[in-house]
Order: sequence, then structure tokens, then C-alpha cells
Amino acid sequence: MESIRKENKLIDIFCDLAAIPSPSLKEDKAAKRILEIFKENNIEASTDDYGNVKAKIPATDINKKPLLLSSHMDVVGDDSPVNIRLNGNIIETDKTRTLGADDKAGVAAAILLAIELKNNKDIKHGGLEIIFTKDEEQNMTGIHNIKMNEIESEHILVMDADKLGQVQISGAGYTKLTINLQTFKGGHSGIDIDDTTRLNAAKLIAELVNEIPQGVYQKDEFGVVTSINLGVIIGGGIEIAVNNIKDSEIKSGKYLDFILDKAVTNVINIKAGAAYSIRSSSREYEENLINDIKVIINNFNKKYEGLAAAEMETSEHLPQFEKSDDDTLVKVAKKAGENISLDLDISSFHAGAETHIYANNTNKYGKKLKPVLIGLADVYNMHSANEQIDYKSYLKGYEFLKEIFKVFNLTE
Repeated sequence: MESIRKENKLIDIFCDLAAIPSPSLKEDKAAKRILEIFKENNIEASTDDYGNVKAKIPATDINKKPLLLSSHMDVVGDDSPVNIRLNGNIIETDKTRTLGADDKAGVAAAILLAIELKNNKDIKHGGLEIIFTKDEEQNMTGIHNIKMNEIESEHILVMDADKLGQVQISGAGYTKLTINLQTFKGGHSGIDIDDTTRLNAAKLIAELVNEIPQGVYQKDEFGVVTSINLGVIIGGGIEIAVNNIKDSEIKSGKYLDFILDKAVTNVINIKAGAAYSIRSSSREYEENLINDIKVIINNFNKKYEGLAAAEMETSEHLPQFEKSDDDTLVKVAKKAGENISLDLDISSFHAGAETHIYANNTNKYGKKLKPVLIGLADVYNMHSANEQIDYKSYLKGYEFLKEIFKVFNLTE
């Protein structure tokens, strides 16, 4: 391991940072070391009011545009020691905790590029901005505390994908959709069962859910665009069972058996509900899906008018990262890939990342920010004690990053 670190500055910086535990909201030691490295190399850097790290390499050609590199400092894991070892081409831990290649691989690559640009004034470029955020893995509070109106760049490389050569141009946001259903008469399951005005809410929610789409709603050549997933459906006489459930039953995973055993079955139920996740990288398709569901609910309410009613509510938890009409970074990445013989995977991803926050903001000049998510290495088993990074793919990924920067500045 030591010999590889001595031979390669990228691996040395990565291992230096990976050895520092930095769980979400406990990134201070990692941030301190990052600032030390920048200071050792005479690079302008600081932390903002929230603890995010920002650095900058001034332009050597004011006629070119700057480029922003973004990664996050926090990792999934705790404060326990990170014991790093080499296994063939694989950098991993001793299997006691996560490695933190997500996303210290991105952090280290950005640092090294900044160092190389600082030491080579002959490279003509429009400037390099760097942001390293806190708390990406949990609540994205770091990126939400970035002052977007201080960013000079329009184009952003978020270096957080897990496979070398990935260039992800859009990503799904997350909207929660909930349905509450109530009937207007309850009753006894024996005495009142023949009264057709007493409808069972548990039965009706099942009917309603059966009409609502499940799974992929829209896809294109880049992958799934919009999907919907039923997260939970609740109905029936579960109140007594829920009120009496014990923590031990919840922790053991036996809560479902407990509720089914203790649920009241001699009542015609009056309340039920369901909750869905909607993921979409297109606001248009998400709105179409929600409108389809509204029609289904309106038809349901007409059918059972005077007997039952359903209401729907949506709340956005993460905005969409929609594909930009500006394909500058895609063209640049393609050219860079060609130049170094690297095959790219240009796609959409059906999950969230910091790209989503950037894409819905503007820079200091009022220009819409245009991020893409890229992969600089093959990272396996992220968020687990078996997390690994193929260091040879990582070296190729850094070559890819440098070539992107070169081509971007030739293009601009």
C-alpha cells in the first residue's frame, strides 16, 4: 500500500482523506485536513458558515469560462478507525467499516487537479471552482447551505457516480403522495353487515389502490423517467393493536404478525390510507401522473358520493434534476472519452444527488446552473463494510477528469 501511495499522488491524497472518519455532520477533521492540503499548495480555500469547503484557482485566460467541481466529504459510517489495505487492484478496509470512496474519490481528484493547475501557469483556462459539502448522505443540508449566488461557473461536474465513465444527465426527484379515505358510517360486522350504506374503508382503499399505476410510468432511451411505488397501505381496526405493540416486537420485525393477530375484525372500518413515492426527472411527466391519479380519485368519489370520500396530498422532498437543453458538458465528456479511449455510459439515474439542488438554482450572474453527475472510478458495495475502489480505474478516471477540463477550455 505504501509503495503505491509513494508512486501516485492521487492515491496518496485519497488514502490520507479516507483514513479520517467523517460521518454526516462530523466532517470537521476531514475539512481541516483538506484545508491543510490546499494551504500547503498555496491554493485559496476556506469553509463557509456551515462548514462546507470552497476553493478556487483563478483563471489564466479571462476569455474562457470557469468550471465547478463538486463532491461531498461525509461518508456512511461512524467514528471508528478506517484501516485501509490493498488487495490486488482493490483498495478496501479490514471489513470493519465503510471505506468512504463515496465520495472521497471525488474530493481527492478535485484537490489534485487544483494542485496541478496551481503549479502550471502555462495551462490556459477560465478558472476552477471547488465545493466540498457536508451531510450529503443524510439530509443534504450542506448543499442547501451553499450560497449559489456566489458561484461563478455555469457548468458543474458532480463527481459522485460509482462507475468509471458514467455521465448522468438527469436524475429523479422525490415526491411523496398520500391518500386518506373515509367512509361516513361504521358499524358492527355482524349486526350491520347487510346495510349497504355502511362501506368498509379497508376494502375501498384496496379498490382505489388497484386503479392507481404502479412501477414505471414513463421511460426513454436514457432509462426510467418517471415511476410510482406504493410504500404502504393501511386500513382496518389496527388502533388497539398499534397502541399495545412493544418495542421488542418492532425491533424483532414481528410487528406485522402482532398487528394481524391483535387487529379488530368485528368492526366495519371507516378509515384507511396509502402512501406512495413518485420519482421523476421530468416535471411534465410527474404532473401528468399526478393528474391521472386525481382523475382516478375524482371518479372514485363520484362513484361513492354520500358514502365515502378520498383525498390526495403531495409534498416534494427533492426537486427533479431535469436534462438541460445545454449539452456542453455531454459533448465535452464525449470528446474527452474519445481522446483517452474511454467508453462512456451517458444515462439518467433514478435517484437523488446534489445535482438536483444545483440544477434548480442560478449562479451570481443569474445563469441557470447546469450540472452532470460523473463517475471517476469503479466503486463496489458502497455504504457497506465491503466497500472497495478499483484503484487502476480511479487513475483512469483522473485522466478523464483532466481531459474534460482540457477539452472544456478548448471548447469555451
